[in-house]
Amino acid sequence: MSTQATLEPKNAVNLFDSRAFRHALGHFPTGVAIVTTRTPEGRPVGLTINSFSSLSLEPPLIMWSLANQSPSLNVFENCSYFAINVISQEQVEAALGFANPKVEDKFALISHIDGEEGVPLLDNCVATFVCKNYRQHEGGDHTLFIGRVVRHSTITEHEPAVFHKGQFTRLGE
Repeated sequence: MSTQATLEPKNAVNLFDSRAFRHALGHFPTGVAIVTTRTPEGRPVGLTINSFSSLSLEPPLIMWSLANQSPSLNVFENCSYFAINVISQEQVEAALGFANPKVEDKFALISHIDGEEGVPLLDNCVATFVCKNYRQHEGGDHTLFIGRVVRHSTITEHEPAVFHKGQFTRLGE
């Protein structure tokens, strides 16, 4: 007689409870980045994300996602390039500002320059990835963006910002 092991812990919750699902996802620590681009008229656009991940080394691809109800969705769907700016612990306040829809001039919060492709690159980030807008895929209530990395840089002495259980935290030793 074979017995089937259950994969559900005693306190498993119904995955259709979106608030509980979001809470469970929050137990996975993530880095934090600010993704930036420009509108066709040249206005800088940026927002805070924690959905950034590597996808492929050959070719060099990364991915991130954006909520379909975001006012910036159309800008990112139609831009040629964007930059992923992985923020440091010292840049948490800027990340909070870029996440706040009430902040009108987000780029006044942090020093930046324009890269060769015209996208804003934030100064003193842990890592920066300039990407060609390669592909997009529908994924439920989000759109998945895949970027082909054309250039990147790192500053290894900065500690990355980390998000865990709904708040910013620090890496442990």
